[in-house]
Amino acid sequence: MQTATIQIRRNGKSALPDSPVSFGEKLKAHNLDLRSTGVEILQVNVGKLCNQACKHCHVDASPTRTEIMSRQVIEACLDVLRTYKIPTLDITGGAPELIPDFRYFVTEAEKTVGKIIIRHNLTVMFEEGQNDLPEFFREKEVEVVSSLPYFLQQQTDAQRGAGVFDKSVEALKKLNAVGYGTDEKLILNLVYNPVGAFLPPVQESIETDFKRELKMRYDVVFNNLYTITNMPIARYLDWLRSSRNEESYMQKLTNAFNPSTVAGLMCRNTLSVDWLGNLYDCDFNQMLEIKVSDESPQTIFDFTPEKLANRKIKTAPHCFGCTAGAGSSCGGTVAV
Repeated sequence: MQTATIQIRRNGKSALPDSPVSFGEKLKAHNLDLRSTGVEILQVNVGKLCNQACKHCHVDASPTRTEIMSRQVIEACLDVLRTYKIPTLDITGGAPELIPDFRYFVTEAEKTVGKIIIRHNLTVMFEEGQNDLPEFFREKEVEVVSSLPYFLQQQTDAQRGAGVFDKSVEALKKLNAVGYGTDEKLILNLVYNPVGAFLPPVQESIETDFKRELKMRYDVVFNNLYTITNMPIARYLDWLRSSRNEESYMQKLTNAFNPSTVAGLMCRNTLSVDWLGNLYDCDFNQMLEIKVSDESPQTIFDFTPEKLANRKIKTAPHCFGCTAGAGSSCGGTVAV
């Protein structure tokens, strides 16, 4: 048995996965230098509190987590958005709607930012005080991005918990009822993560399947489907190790490395902020506490775009998840 199959925890998180070759070596072999092109998207992870505890969750979010962003950090994010005119704010969690200042954050950001994306898990809509989320989203014209592992109940509940599928379909219908998926200003995108140690299928193909089946079975419509590779970190890495799939999965990711994905990786134009205000190249690095390069500002309170532009991106074995096949990002595949 390879030692990598043994579950290891450091500071409450899974240790980094093993891989056949380092990501840096792979980049070097293809004469690639991974650097930022500037901050076009400020992705803010407002905390780890969530009403679900999904098996694939790279955040390790759950109803028992207490980490939530303070008003002070939110104000610092808003100051950056106002001062530097960053075009897109991407709010994620956990379930971001559960933090006390979520609606304040969105309302203030709307005055400045051209586009606001909310990573919405659908079932949070049924939590106390959240039943009007569709109307709130419509009023602010936010783009809603929601995970739905499959258009059938068995696969979805296997990944996200019993009863999640039925609630998700009901939530999608509520979003449709206020115009999401039909009004050109109200964008509803879904996210597909494979159930198991597999790479996602071709995005365009499975999007066609999702649109056909959700419309036919439940009269639900949406705009786009994003396929995202499960990242070998946190809860998903724990599952890979307990099921003895880590070695084969990392080999699969490494073998599927596609150099043409590197130019479109989300870390090149995105800056990730955690609930305390620390800065990272992406949300995945954030979960592993791999902060931006030492010469860059380390917190949102010290944000300076000139010092963050052209910074060298920090990498680790999990980065193979973003460069496998057609690539993977918060906006789906990155290469045709």
